[in-house]
Amino acid sequence: MTTPPALLIAGHGTRDDAGAEAFRDFVRQLGARHPGLPVAGGFIELSPPPLGEAVTELVEQGVRRFAAVPLMLVSAGHAKGDIPAALAREKERHPGISYTYGRPLGPHPALLNVLERRLDEALGSAGRTPGDRSDVTVLLVGRGSTDPDANAEVHKAARLLWEGRGYAGVETAFVSLAAPDVPSGLDRCVRLGARRIVVLPYFLFTGILPDRVRHQTEGWAAAHPEVEVLSADVIGPEPELLDLVWERYEEAVKGDLRMNCDSCVYRIALPGFEDKVGMPQQPHFHPDDDDHHHGHHHHGAHSHAH
Repeated sequence: MTTPPALLIAGHGTRDDAGAEAFRDFVRQLGARHPGLPVAGGFIELSPPPLGEAVTELVEQGVRRFAAVPLMLVSAGHAKGDIPAALAREKERHPGISYTYGRPLGPHPALLNVLERRLDEALGSAGRTPGDRSDVTVLLVGRGSTDPDANAEVHKAARLLWEGRGYAGVETAFVSLAAPDVPSGLDRCVRLGARRIVVLPYFLFTGILPDRVRHQTEGWAAAHPEVEVLSADVIGPEPELLDLVWERYEEAVKGDLRMNCDSCVYRIALPGFEDKVGMPQQPHFHPDDDDHHHGHHHHGAHSHAH
């Protein structure tokens, strides 16, 4: 029996000590959940330990193969460039090691469920019944990036959070590098008719940026007393997050890197679309298809396997 590859967790890094400690503690929790499997974690920048140190730690335990999972919600510069570059450097530094690279975490239904819980908690603390959402507008606030694709991923998460959950709307803003910023995002919500807004940080752990989201929200709310504005908490080290990192690890190990199957209504029961799971997929025939059978006599259903 070949030993399974070790697990390497790659984080952004933060100047916030509590945020960095939350990451390190999460890595420890993962290790405790999977005794016998070497688990290490490191950061790309700003906080210790650096990713290279985590790789060295694994190599010193005799690890030759590992799977790296980026502990990030969206695929931006870090996940696309910095981590692969760092891993390539480690491969030169430690001849004989090999690794596979997993994909970022979001927007996975398990995390959307945690976000929904955070919204319910915020509404509950304001004395609202969580089920009553028809007048609640959510402002999902992402990190923000110079990479348009990364920003689009936050919009995708917002849309998936809105689908089937009964909120009046889910709008998007960013805390840095991309528009709209938090105050502009709140202004937009009001222009759309919002009277009750919950600002939801799209972040895994506490840190300087989520704190900034809260402060900017409070500043805007003080200037707009006619609007009810609540702040929700970050995702945090929930069991769903531990499970999801493990799922990403197993995908990377098996080489089963899927497209957008996480949020596919034919694979996953999404709120309001439960009846679509497992539906056989029929080929779609365009009226202009050059098809001699006229396209209507094919009975071979295709399973939805991207």
